[in-house]
Amino acid sequence: MLEDRGGSCHASCDADHMTERNGKSPTTGLRRVVRFVALLNLGYFGVEFAMALAIQSVSLFADSVDFLEDASVNFLILAALGWGPRHRARVGMALAGILLIPGLATLCTAWRQFAVRVPPEPVSLSVTGAGALAVNLSCALMLARYRRHSGSLTRAAFLSARNDTLANVAIIATGFITAYTRSAWPDLIVGLGIALMNANAAKEVYSAAREEHRAAVP
Repeated sequence: MLEDRGGSCHASCDADHMTERNGKSPTTGLRRVVRFVALLNLGYFGVEFAMALAIQSVSLFADSVDFLEDASVNFLILAALGWGPRHRARVGMALAGILLIPGLATLCTAWRQFAVRVPPEPVSLSVTGAGALAVNLSCALMLARYRRHSGSLTRAAFLSARNDTLANVAIIATGFITAYTRSAWPDLIVGLGIALMNANAAKEVYSAAREEHRAAVP
């Protein structure tokens, strides 16, 4: 979801006012937030990946790889914040490719699970999804105030965290549906849906980065 130029200008003005009031650059706060978000994502990746293997869940596997991807994205953003607009745009285009990785991994996992079609344990599925939702909501709220700062870099982080919250709600619901139906299909469908959301986010980030790169070229 790309913001218009007026919104960007508004955000820039707000950031300038915030700098004047607090005597601190918005980039300083952004670095702190991005570092914390990266560590949160890396930590919950381990939790969710272990649970996905334990209960053989496609949706949890997709979401766990997504946590690892989010951590990588935020660490890259942290490294690139001090660069010029052209280099930031190039990193933004690279991040669009990274956003596709969880989707490809999910397709491989879904193909294997399709062959056996064993439903995951529903309570563990919903509880793990609820934990992921808490982490991603926290990340999205922290990143929301900076989503127009540094162009496609922070757009990538915000879109990823926002999409993940939607995926986590679907995972929680999948646990309840699986408990009722005892079918593997809800888990498979949600896992593939997460892959589709990541593909759409990748397209948005790449488009924004291309625009920034064109604007930066004299």
